[in-house]
Amino acid sequence: MFATPEQLATSNKANVEAMLTFANTAFASAERLAALNLNTARALMEDSVASAKALLGVKDIQSLVALQTTLAQPAAEKVVAYSRSIYEIATQTQEEISKIVESQFAEANKNVATALDKAAKNAPAGSDVAVAAVKSAIAAANSAYDSMTKAAKQVAEITEANVAAATSATVKAVGSAGAAAKARKAA
Repeated sequence: MFATPEQLATSNKANVEAMLTFANTAFASAERLAALNLNTARALMEDSVASAKALLGVKDIQSLVALQTTLAQPAAEKVVAYSRSIYEIATQTQEEISKIVESQFAEANKNVATALDKAAKNAPAGSDVAVAAVKSAIAAANSAYDSMTKAAKQVAEITEANVAAATSATVKAVGSAGAAAKARKAA
């Protein structure tokens, strides 16, 4: 029932590998987010310079209104694209971390079951009821964990669908506002 030094070393090695995988996932996510922010900042600066140059070339109010309309839609689309990119990075990171946690949970369950089986073999007569109760409790905990995992995945799917719908609605609204402004200008 007691762990041998080899078992402890194997367990520690697995834990270190899991932590390294977790750290690599976190660093990769941070790197992607930093690159996104840097590229967005660069594009924002370039767009700001172009917009300032365009504003300096405005001669009358109608030109100013038309320019505002033409500048608003691409800006809104870029904000939506930036938000979508951040959401994708966060979702992918969460999925990778969930896989690590699920793997560790499965390994822990396997180790507990193995230890429980060894304990049952060496337990005094009559303790089979206690062992069965512990196994039943472990099965119930696993079932609850599975239910929570499925519920969390469903919530993530619903959230993703809602984000996609909101993004689509935002892009359409900005596009409609731009078209309406152009129609007013033409009239």
